[in-house]
Amino acid sequence: MEEALNRQPGSVEPFPEAPKNTLVSDELNRILSLLRDACPADAHISFDFDGRLHAHIDLRSQEDVTAIETLLPMLGHGLFHDITRGVTPHHPFFHRVSVLVDR
Repeated sequence: MEEALNRQPGSVEPFPEAPKNTLVSDELNRILSLLRDACPADAHISFDFDGRLHAHIDLRSQEDVTAIETLLPMLGHGLFHDITRGVTPHHPFFHRVSVLVDR
């Protein structure tokens, strides 16, 4: 009681900050690291979520596409599946490999 009386008027203690939950960001960064390690340095990697997580890898050469298509099923203990090829929006000289991420 005495402590409450000795406080300065107008001073308010802030609430302690709750630790931020970065579980999703941490998992996406782990997946991104797996893909970066497997891809050429000039590859562009992006994610898309429409109820399921997709990874898109844009590559310059057809040889890189073939190599990545061979590697993806073995990465992360079968983490990547349903590999498809497609066009790269706004980058006509790239080839896109898309894959579903099992997370």
